[in-house]
Amino acid sequence: MSGQASRRITRGKVSLAICGFLLVPALSGCILGTERPDLNLEVPATYREGGHTAADTHVPAIDWWRGFKSGELTSLMDNAQLYNLDIAVAIAQIAQADAQVGINGAPLLPSVSGTSTAEQSRSAVGSVATGSGGIGGKSFSQYSLGLTASYMLDFWGKNRATLHAAEESATASRYNREVVTLTAIVTVANTYFQILAAQDELRVARRNLAAAERILTLIRQQFAGGTASQLDVSQQETQVATERAAIPPLEITLRQNIAALAVLVGRAPANFTVKGGTMTQIAVPRVTPGMPSELLNQRPDIRQAEAQLASSNFSVESARAAFFPQIQLTAQTGVQSAALASLFGPGAWFYTLSAGLTQPLFDGFLLESQLKQAKGVQLQNLQAYRKAVLSAFSDVEKALVALSQTTLQERLEIEAVAAARKAFEVSETQLRAGTVNLITVLQTQQTLLTNENALAQVRLNKLLAASSLFQALGGGWTPTGQLSSLQPQDVALPAAQ
Repeated sequence: MSGQASRRITRGKVSLAICGFLLVPALSGCILGTERPDLNLEVPATYREGGHTAADTHVPAIDWWRGFKSGELTSLMDNAQLYNLDIAVAIAQIAQADAQVGINGAPLLPSVSGTSTAEQSRSAVGSVATGSGGIGGKSFSQYSLGLTASYMLDFWGKNRATLHAAEESATASRYNREVVTLTAIVTVANTYFQILAAQDELRVARRNLAAAERILTLIRQQFAGGTASQLDVSQQETQVATERAAIPPLEITLRQNIAALAVLVGRAPANFTVKGGTMTQIAVPRVTPGMPSELLNQRPDIRQAEAQLASSNFSVESARAAFFPQIQLTAQTGVQSAALASLFGPGAWFYTLSAGLTQPLFDGFLLESQLKQAKGVQLQNLQAYRKAVLSAFSDVEKALVALSQTTLQERLEIEAVAAARKAFEVSETQLRAGTVNLITVLQTQQTLLTNENALAQVRLNKLLAASSLFQALGGGWTPTGQLSSLQPQDVALPAAQ
C-alpha cells in the first residue's frame, strides 16, 4: 500500500472518530434520576365564605380594573404596565435568567478552539559546564495550525440536570414578572382609591367647617342680642378651630398618595396630577371565586413557587451525579512544520485522541456538603410552595369576608349618616328659634362628622377589599399551558399582559 493511500485511510478513521466525538452529547445524560418530593397539599372543596360552587365561577377578566367604571383609573393602569420601574426590573431579571440557561447549557456541547503558533529558538553550540565555546549556535523554527475539541461526557446527567434547573429558574423569573405586574397594578388601584377617600373626607371636613362657621355667626348674633353667653361663643369658636385643624392632615394624605402614585406610573411627582373625584362614582364589579383548586393555575406566585421547587429538584440531581466518575474526551488535529512553506505539505498533518476518567476519592466532604445544601434548598422551596398555596386560599377567604362585611357596613353607615344629618338640620333650625341649647347642636354636629368620616372609610375599605379579591384570584392571569409533574419541557410561558 502506498504512503498516500495509507494517509487517506488514516484520515478517514480520524474523521469518523471526530464525527463520533461530536455525536456524544446525544448519548449523554442517560442516567438522569428523579428527585420529586411529595407535595402533600390540602386543597379544600370550596370556600367557607359565601359557599361558592363551581357554577358560581366568574374568573376576573385580565383587565379587571375596567369594571370600576373609572376612565382615569384605567389610564393609570395602562401607564403603570408600560412605565412601572418594578416591572422593568423584573423584565431585566428574565434576560439574566435566560442568559444563565445558556451558560449552564454550554457544557452539554463540545468545546472547540483554534490554535496557531509560530516559534523560533536559538541554542548554544557548547555549554559552560563542558567548557565549550558559546559562540555561534543554531536556530530552530516551528510553525503549527490546529483545532482542539474537548467534551465532558454527561453520562450521569449532571450537566443536563444543571441545565434543567436553570430552565426552571428562568420560568420562575417569568412568573415573577407577572407577580410584580399584578402587585404594581393593585397598588395603583389602592393608591387611587386612597386619593378618592382623602378627597371625600376633605369635602366632609370643609362642609362641616362651613356649618360650624354658620352656627358661630348665629351664636355671635345671639350674643349681641343678649340671648347667648360668651361661653357659648367660645365653645363654638373652639369647634370651628377643631374643624379647620382637621383639614391639613387630610391634605397631607392626599398629596402624599398623589406623589406615590406618580412613582408607580414612572412619573416625576412635580409633573404629575390626578383629577380624582369621589368614591361614590366608583362601581364595584361582581366577581366570584370559583373552586379553590383553580387557584393553583390562576395565581402566578404559586406557579413561581412551583418552578422554584422544580429547579431545586434538578439541583439535587446534579449534586448527586457529581459523586460519579467524570469522563473527559479530547481531540486535537492540525498541521505542524519547521518551515512555513511546507506547513500544508505532505507529512505536516497530525492528530491526537484521548479519553480521561476522574473519580473523586476524597475532597474534604465537599460533594457531600453540596448535596446536603441542595436538599436543604429543595426542602425550603417545598415548604415555600405549600405556604404559597395555603396563603392563596387564605387571601381569598379574607378578601371575601372583607368585601361582604364592608358592603353590609356601608349600607348601615349610609342610614346612620342620613339620620345624623337630619338631626343636625333640626337642631340648627331649633337653635335659630331659640328652643334648643348649644350643647345639643354641638353633639349632633359631632355625630354627623363622625358618621360621615366613618362612611368614607368604609367605602375605602370596600374598594380595597374588592381589589384584594382580584389580586387573591390572580388578577385574571391564566397561563397558556399546564405544568405537569414539574417537568420543564411542559412549561408554557404566559403571554405579556
